[in-house]
Amino acid sequence: MAGHSKWANIKHRKAAQDKKRAKIFTRLIKEITIAARDGGGEPSTNPALRLAIQNAKGANMPKDTIERAIKKGTGGEGAALQEVTFEGYAPGGIGVFVEATTDNNNRTVAAVRAVFNKYGGSMGTKGSLSFLFERKGVFTIDKASVQDRDKEELEMELIDAGLEEMEETDDSLILYTSFDDFGAMQKKLDELGIEVKNAELQRIPNNYETVDLETAKKVLKLIDKMEEEDDVNVVYHNLEMTDELAKALEEEG
Repeated sequence: MAGHSKWANIKHRKAAQDKKRAKIFTRLIKEITIAARDGGGEPSTNPALRLAIQNAKGANMPKDTIERAIKKGTGGEGAALQEVTFEGYAPGGIGVFVEATTDNNNRTVAAVRAVFNKYGGSMGTKGSLSFLFERKGVFTIDKASVQDRDKEELEMELIDAGLEEMEETDDSLILYTSFDDFGAMQKKLDELGIEVKNAELQRIPNNYETVDLETAKKVLKLIDKMEEEDDVNVVYHNLEMTDELAKALEEEG
């Protein structure tokens, strides 16, 4: 999954440069609203809400914003919101999986299809890319928060809770579990008193594909434009971030 992390790191820096914080907040507010709507406004009895609040705090969302989102969910304002997914291909046959939250499915379908068409891709039927991606639990932990723990001992404890892989970035540990072990890992981290910066289910590619540099840039253009759509939460793809592509992106700033 090294390619995934490498891509995530580059995108993280790019997101900071592009000041996409407002977009992140919008997604998190929707997650909190839906969680509160479906399971009630009390985090202690609503695991989905507890997770959404945890992720919001990890993104430094103000407390009053979180509370407003909960009230919106429990007050019925979020009744029309639904989570939807779309699948398709970018230039070069790169698989693209889109997750969105919307109160108007027709509007969102039209917007997503328009991006695929305008930037050289094509929208597929639901389930057409299911073989390309596998849902995994992904937990991000501040490395400094576990620096006093024995690394091997910690890893063994986490393996018991379903850890499949652990990666290190400059300041974080990224833990991967299967979809089924997501809850068990949450529980284990809670038991160990380890604070999680972010925890979510992601769609990890089973295989990555390489394309020439110009095609890769077209793929990234499509993904960037898709991410700019108001209803879109996250876009997954199986483009391999080669050193050549990473270097070209860095040079472009």
